[in-house]
Amino acid sequence: MKIFLKSSFLILVVFMLTSCSAFKTSMSPLEIYSTLPTLTKSKFLKNDEVNDTLCTCLKRNRTYNAPMGYTVKHDLKNGAQGIDEWVAIDKGNAYVLKNYNWVTVGYNSQYGGSATQLFLEFDTYLCK
Repeated sequence: MKIFLKSSFLILVVFMLTSCSAFKTSMSPLEIYSTLPTLTKSKFLKNDEVNDTLCTCLKRNRTYNAPMGYTVKHDLKNGAQGIDEWVAIDKGNAYVLKNYNWVTVGYNSQYGGSATQLFLEFDTYLCK
């Protein structure tokens, strides 16, 4: 009985420590702007870089609702994939992230809280 209680307690502690990231529902601006460029194949441009480079805006105010992932990093990874797809469809090679937001989309009974979905707004560019 002691072994069962100890192993149950250990499993509970490990679960609590490893599942904390699953409850995080958004990222800070610093996390977004440092992580998103590493997840996209397209070039990430900052607003001030657009004027300093030879880039042409192909499409303004493109929006994308990323499929929900298990964690916010997976949400961002799904969003990056969507950005790359839209940049390719627009025949561009770069983008400027204009806005992002995690939107509450119902009730996630598995964790006892609300689920979130990443909403992205960006412009696509063709840079030389």
